[in-house]
Amino acid sequence: MKRKNVIIIGAAGRDFHNFNTVYRDNKEYNVVAFTATQIPDIDGRKYPSELAGELYPEGIQIYPQDELPNLIKELDVDECVFSYSDISYEDVMGVGAIVNAAGANFTLLGHKSTMLKSNKPVISVCAVRTGTGKSQTSRKIVETLIQHGLKVIAVRHPMPYGDLNAQRVQRFATVEDLKSHNCTIEEMEEYEPHVQRGNIVYAGVDYADILEAAENDPEGCDVILWDGGNNDFSFFEPDLAVTVLDPHRPGHELKYYPGEVCLRTADVAIINKIDSATAEAIQIVENNIKLVSPNSTLVKAESKITVDHPELITGKRVLVVEDGPTLTHGEMKIGAGSVAAERLGAKEIIDARPFAVGTLVDTFEKYDHIKNVLPAMGYGEQQLRDLEETINNADCDSVIIGTPMDLTRIISINKPCTRVHYDLEEVGTPNLSTILKEFIQKHNLV
Repeated sequence: MKRKNVIIIGAAGRDFHNFNTVYRDNKEYNVVAFTATQIPDIDGRKYPSELAGELYPEGIQIYPQDELPNLIKELDVDECVFSYSDISYEDVMGVGAIVNAAGANFTLLGHKSTMLKSNKPVISVCAVRTGTGKSQTSRKIVETLIQHGLKVIAVRHPMPYGDLNAQRVQRFATVEDLKSHNCTIEEMEEYEPHVQRGNIVYAGVDYADILEAAENDPEGCDVILWDGGNNDFSFFEPDLAVTVLDPHRPGHELKYYPGEVCLRTADVAIINKIDSATAEAIQIVENNIKLVSPNSTLVKAESKITVDHPELITGKRVLVVEDGPTLTHGEMKIGAGSVAAERLGAKEIIDARPFAVGTLVDTFEKYDHIKNVLPAMGYGEQQLRDLEETINNADCDSVIIGTPMDLTRIISINKPCTRVHYDLEEVGTPNLSTILKEFIQKHNLV
């Protein structure tokens, strides 16, 4: 029987996982290409033969997504599999129209095909959009479980932007591990807060191997926490599914893929940032939870902000540097740094755009909703250099670092700067403490 020719449409993450779990050893299919978007410098490489398996001794070429219509025709493609996240329904179906117009089928893979089953209890933390507060929720869950004497291993959604073979299975236990693995800013923003607290994090490319390594970590493992990325659903089958929602983007929980999937499958739905959102927006989000996930437990939470040096904000002209993905494909206009500037009475948040250089000029042009704040882009050495030069060019009194990692550790900033930290704090009951106590009892973990 002729094998079906397949293209996997992705952004270096879910696409590789879909290939590994569904297509790698399946002789009914022939994956002829990956396409890549969102992340710079991913296209033009190969998914290596060592990861692709016996059916693909030459590996699989990765192309830019804008070549998709021609690739479908030139490679006689039967099916295209959409495999990235935090995408509006309009944009998803726009890609679907391109695929169908070129003659191929358009496919979305679900839980049953792609989730891996662990021999340890799994808690997943996912979201309806990028930048809702997954990381602070994950940290709160880990800290609560540790207080019960449990060993928690966090597994992070993939961000493999470098040597894919070297990144097959990655283990992060110290800040030095971040350096040895040549992590990007996006990776460090997610891993650093965990390892600074003494937590172990796994990530990489092959999540079957990663799961096995996490389950058998030399320091022990009682619970695996899936620390989700973008608004993707978990790669591991969860025993407790937590989904975080953002009232700063009310209604997005029903308009983005696969965020609504995360909401509809949630055991716990957390409305975060209620301390900085309007009552009307919070009510919209709550109504949508009740509409599509009526059996989930609703938790409300504040994103509590602390600042290392508030005196560098009050009355000052400040440059605010925020988490990159939250501003770019997350479509937010502000972040924790902006909230801190407002609350502490900054004289002015300066416009970063006139000082932008290199790749950051392109970022501002592509994401034109970003105004005064500066996204901390750092997928590679060039972006890091451009970020450093942009910050140092800026005419300001001080710099607010609103990213989850310490930027001063990897770039040199020529101005006084202060970091903003943010943590999840539930309001009222039910809360994560009571929910996790029930989880521990259910799985006989004490």
